[in-house]
Amino acid sequence: MASYKKVYLKPGKEESLKRFHPWIFSGAIMRFDPRPEEGEIVDVYTANDDYIATGHYQIGSIAIRVLSFKQRTIDKDFWKERLSIAMDVRRCIGVAGNPNNNTYRLVHGEGDNLPGLIIDIYGKTAVMQAHSPGMHFAKDEIAAALMQVNDEVENIYYKSETTLPYKAELGQENGFIAGGSSDNIAIENGLKFHVDWLKGQKTGFFVDQRENRALLETYSKGRKVLNMFCYTGGFSFYAMRGGAEIVHSVDSSAKAVELTEANINLNFPGDTRHKAFAEDAFRFLDNMGNDYDLIILDPPAFAKHKEALRNALQGYKRLNAKALSKIKPGGIIFTFSCSQVVTKENFRNAVFSASAISGRNVRILHQLTQPADHPVNIYHPEGEYLKGLVLYVE
Repeated sequence: MASYKKVYLKPGKEESLKRFHPWIFSGAIMRFDPRPEEGEIVDVYTANDDYIATGHYQIGSIAIRVLSFKQRTIDKDFWKERLSIAMDVRRCIGVAGNPNNNTYRLVHGEGDNLPGLIIDIYGKTAVMQAHSPGMHFAKDEIAAALMQVNDEVENIYYKSETTLPYKAELGQENGFIAGGSSDNIAIENGLKFHVDWLKGQKTGFFVDQRENRALLETYSKGRKVLNMFCYTGGFSFYAMRGGAEIVHSVDSSAKAVELTEANINLNFPGDTRHKAFAEDAFRFLDNMGNDYDLIILDPPAFAKHKEALRNALQGYKRLNAKALSKIKPGGIIFTFSCSQVVTKENFRNAVFSASAISGRNVRILHQLTQPADHPVNIYHPEGEYLKGLVLYVE
């Protein structure tokens, strides 16, 4: 058993850990014995000197991310065990080992009891992202364990420049830990797409909308579709396969629009139903007519911390009100929030207010969330971040 530096909590501050919540905030710490370095593994004790958890220490509000509630050594066997369990879950839900789909999330942070770590699989390439210094320092051990657990993975790209705390001064650079293939085409539900893991957002694609894209496909036949904040066009090519009459994709990023067009051409070469526009979403909505009867609103997170919540809710209200006022009678809106600090109730109230502003009769057809390969740890409800509504507008 490895010997780690000890962290002692203030009296009573262990209560959340008894309920297996994986975060310890800096205000709960009484003292260190001795003080750990950023990213170091520590053992956590109550004020009464009782062991309670082991985790990664870092400077900041969330001071310790718990790796285990049982005293154990965090080594290659630990990483292999946790990754094996995560792999079993993905096989269980049918996203791994599926020839029609080689794109899925293998590790979803706290949802897989690996707080601070994200791993997405795109065919033979895994994209790994660390959100804590501790996971950054363990990246090589984790990569080695991943190659043992998933024998289909030949390349591991590490992409953490923008996700690690900048004050930690880790000097992190993105790059391949293993392999180095330039083949960036993956398959999701039979559709092909380019993954920009070098410069794209997140790990290169928004894997969390897979099931919601599949649902959109069933509503697309014969409709005129507008995909706002299209990024690389995920919803657009599902709408195309679903038989949409036209599909228009809009994003403020010219690079995203370029990738959207490349993905459309991968699946529907020469198909004239699709057009893409590099334009601000609100400006496009202001200037467009009343031509569309299926609109997707999937903006980037409007709020990344609680202080931004009020402005974010105003943004969601304004965005949805514009779409609700313009959509054709009998139209359908897929609307989303990926802001963790925006609750389901917050989001639903914002859409309710937008509906009232539009004066339209609106029904909720579906209430959407993240897919099963983005599991929510029952002891960590904060992990439920994606909210969505499918609306029918008279």
